[in-house]
Amino acid sequence: MPDISLTTIVLLCVAALVAGWIDAVVGGGGLLLLPALLLGLPHASPGQVLGTNKAVAIVGTTGAAVAYVRRAPVQVKTAVRIGLAALAGSMAGAFFAAGISSDVLRPVIMVVLVGVAAFVMLRPSFGTQTEAKGPVGRARVVTAIVLVGGGIGFYDGLFGPGTGTFLVLALTAVLHLDMVTASATAKIVNVCTNAGALAMFAYQGTVLWQLAAVMAVFNLAGGMIGARMALSKGAEFVRRVLLVVVFSLVAKLAFDQWS
Repeated sequence: MPDISLTTIVLLCVAALVAGWIDAVVGGGGLLLLPALLLGLPHASPGQVLGTNKAVAIVGTTGAAVAYVRRAPVQVKTAVRIGLAALAGSMAGAFFAAGISSDVLRPVIMVVLVGVAAFVMLRPSFGTQTEAKGPVGRARVVTAIVLVGGGIGFYDGLFGPGTGTFLVLALTAVLHLDMVTASATAKIVNVCTNAGALAMFAYQGTVLWQLAAVMAVFNLAGGMIGARMALSKGAEFVRRVLLVVVFSLVAKLAFDQWS
């Protein structure tokens, strides 16, 4: 592991705590955690940054998923199926990633996100308990597995930013889930995709395990706090955080595109 000052470690742990909270509530914790690692480890290789990020994130995501499953009406079997499809999709996306320019993808994703934000703001009932329509048919479950799991998984492997947020929105729309249950389901899906990515990074030997272990404790704490807040405050709270994350993601993509 490269030499890291105590101040840097403390700041990275704070970033891991906040990222765990964001990720548990609505997804998108990587928007904070990955840049923090890039700034804190300027001499680390991209593989080390990405591998350490996954090693930290999977702990907080797993903790949040456990907290959600205990108290939210999550269909774990369906979530795992979507997660396995997302894992396969992310591997396919990673295969094609080398041939796709992120400069082409960023404007498209920004337009999609602005549209998503407008939709959520214009429909305050989207993702609330009153909009949920009860059990969904087999066709919608298959659609969720193929399109939500495989499609968003492919995007995760191809580009990545905002995957958790897209999962929450897609699960809300396709399976008629309220946003709290969608966040819970998204966490299980994220555990599956993170596990596959982490296994690959571990095999390549690019994970800074000592640093990841320290940061993971704080990420786990943030994830548990975020899950409990989402469960106690309800769908409207998740909706507000979602809008903040979406606009933050648009700003980040715009900065990356034109800086």
